Parts: sequence; C-alpha cells; structure tokens
Amino acid sequence: MHGIIEKKITIQNNQQLLIDALVEITSLSKQVLKSALDKGCVWLKSGKKINRVRRVKKPLKVGNEVFIYYNEKILSSVPLEPELLLDKTDYSIWFKPAGVFSHGSKWGDHCSLTRLVEKSLNRSTFLVHRLDRATSGLMIIAHTKNAARELSDLFSSRSIKKTYIAIVEGEFPEDTITLSKKIDGKDAISHATLLNFNETRSLLRVDIETGRKHQIRKHLSSFDYPIIGDRLYGKAKKDYPENLQLQAMRLKFICPINKEKIDIELTDEQKISLN
Repeated sequence: MHGIIEKKITIQNNQQLLIDALVEITSLSKQVLKSALDKGCVWLKSGKKINRVRRVKKPLKVGNEVFIYYNEKILSSVPLEPELLLDKTDYSIWFKPAGVFSHGSKWGDHCSLTRLVEKSLNRSTFLVHRLDRATSGLMIIAHTKNAARELSDLFSSRSIKKTYIAIVEGEFPEDTITLSKKIDGKDAISHATLLNFNETRSLLRVDIETGRKHQIRKHLSSFDYPIIGDRLYGKAKKDYPENLQLQAMRLKFICPINKEKIDIELTDEQKISLN
C-alpha cells in the first residue's frame, strides 16, 4: 500500500525517459506508474507551461520539472460510464451519472467526464460548463476550440435554457416560486415549480436564469426546502444513503454550428422520481 505520494523532480540529464524519472522519485513499479500516467496524476513543466503528461517513454530535457500527485484511493476509483445522447461532431451531449466529475484535478482525471468522453470518442474535449460531482444530468462537451468558444459564449449570454429537477423535503407550495437571493454578492435567479408530492417529499422543476455555483442547492435550502441527499446545504450527513436528488434534465439552445434548434431532455427512465 503506497497511500499518497506528492513529489517533484528537476531533470538533470537530457533524454531521460519520463517513466525512469518517476521510478527514481517513487517506490512504485513501472506497471503501477503506467496506470497512474494514464489516469492523469503526472504533470510536466517545460519553460512556463505545465501540462498533464501520459506518454510513458517521453524524453525529458534538462530543467524540466516532473510532478506526481499519486493518491491510491483516488486512482482506484471506478467511474460510472456516461451515456452519449447527441453527437454533433464539433460537440456532443452526454448524460453524466452522479459521482462523475466534470473535469479532473491535479490528482487525476480518469473519473472526469472530459477524460471519459475523450477516450470514448477519441477526440479532444473542452469543458464549456459544469455540473457538481453529485449532480447527474445533461452536459455539453466541445471537441474543437471554435465550438468551445461559441458554446461558452452561449452560456455566458444565458442563451442556453437549463431546466433541472430536484426532490426536496416537505410539501412545496403549488405556485411557481422565484428565488432571487444573491450568491457571493451576485444576482442569482431560480424558478421552482411543484410537479408531484408524496406525503413527505416534493418533486420540483427548476428553471434557472443564472448559473452561480451551487445556485439551486443554496436557493432551495435558504427557502427551507433542502434537496434530499445534500450533504453541504441540506440535512444529509456523510453516511446518508441517498445521492443528491438534483438533475439537469433539459437543454434548449440554437446550435452554434448550423443554427438548428437543439432541445434535448432526459427520458423518464433516466430522470429521478419520487417512486
């Protein structure tokens, strides 16, 4: 058991291979290191640039700095597979399961949607928006820099309509409620509508006009209707048995490539429900 290894080495010899440099600074076998490289926990600094590196036999140059952020628990995690729902070549739309990160960290990216999509389609991936790890639902992944820029502009201009569903504690009011409490000093607007109630819990549709961090979770909690499974803003403790009951269920926008209308929604089988 190696636990956690966080180390840096500055290369002293030209043409030293990456795998050999890593063997020098860790007690890990080459087989373990190859897996770690593929899972994205090794970084290379060359000049002012620092990038994730996966090539086992990459030749290094004097002055290069190699960083490894090895966490056995993180790297042993097995992600659920995302589902491809729409492929427009320049971008694609996926169902992200709960537990999958939107993007990686310095400790690895094998449990991130961007890396899973990259490996699935064998294309470059660019993140244009995010969902919390605990939130499931629809995500757009760009595959070209141009598509990434245009999709990011759509999100920034609020030209992509985003609809969520959430299950909260208690009986929610029947009228649509607009929640507008500022988040981090910035305007934030959510519209929550009751869809169903089963004596103890309410199923809501939530349309958002802004995309602040944890916006829906914060708004519903501040309105005294915390989302089931919310360990950060709700009543759920660390050992709570249910996942966060929040899901991005629908996206509507004009395709930046061919200007057609895109309106994609999860199926009833994919949606969370009170049953």
